[in-house]
Amino acid sequence: MQIEIRNAQNLSFREKQVVTLKESGLSAAAIAKRLGLAESSVATLYNRARAKGYETVIVIPGEALALFDPQEEEND
Repeated sequence: MQIEIRNAQNLSFREKQVVTLKESGLSAAAIAKRLGLAESSVATLYNRARAKGYETVIVIPGEALALFDPQEEEND
């Protein structure tokens, strides 16, 4: 899985960290523990980042989701 944050240049380093972890599915409590912050700080950083208008794109290869049969592609 690859995470791309568009408009990341508008975010601070900490905001990028929080956004990346949040978009990866971690809870505010888990993020706070990992970064050594209070949960309220995580919430503030996340809300600040959202206000700056970032956009997250998650790229997941098709084979990781087991949606495509490699044999079908060979037969085409």
